[in-house]
Amino acid sequence: MHALLNQKKPAFESAIDHLQKELGGLRTGRATPTLVEDIAVSAYDAMMEIKGLASIQAQDAKTLIIDPWDKGLLRNIEKGIRDAGVGLSPVVDGTVIRIVMPSMTEESRKTMVKKMKEYVEDARIALRQVREDARDQATKMEREKQISEDEKFKLIDEIDKMTKEFNERIDEVGEKKEAEIMTV
Repeated sequence: MHALLNQKKPAFESAIDHLQKELGGLRTGRATPTLVEDIAVSAYDAMMEIKGLASIQAQDAKTLIIDPWDKGLLRNIEKGIRDAGVGLSPVVDGTVIRIVMPSMTEESRKTMVKKMKEYVEDARIALRQVREDARDQATKMEREKQISEDEKFKLIDEIDKMTKEFNERIDEVGEKKEAEIMTV
């Protein structure tokens, strides 16, 4: 594998990782901590993510429990989740916050699939940008006589093959998430 490909591979991987993180935040009807962990909450005169203020766990398939380390932040976390616009209704239950996941309608599932496809397309765009950058570098290397013209075309073919492989991975991740969302 050419050094340029080794240099660009982390950027390709980063696009996949970002997609998986984005998709983790989509509601599927199942309770997962990723739904709320990145929500910003006002705490200690700053905006902080819930994952930095509390432990978050799925009690069962439909219930999330948020246990703040500082119990004085219960109301702030509850307000932050309500204001985040994620469609969740947190309830303060003693010293924890309980979130029961509402059942998803067919319409809300289709809306989530549409949002998921936007994330998939964003990941594809990121891959194309990395591919174009790598192609430009290969052309520049040929202009500067670091590689021959034949090597440049061979390198561009390898870049295209790598891009195709990562696009297939994006498709797999998207199809898996779509099946998860549409499962009742």
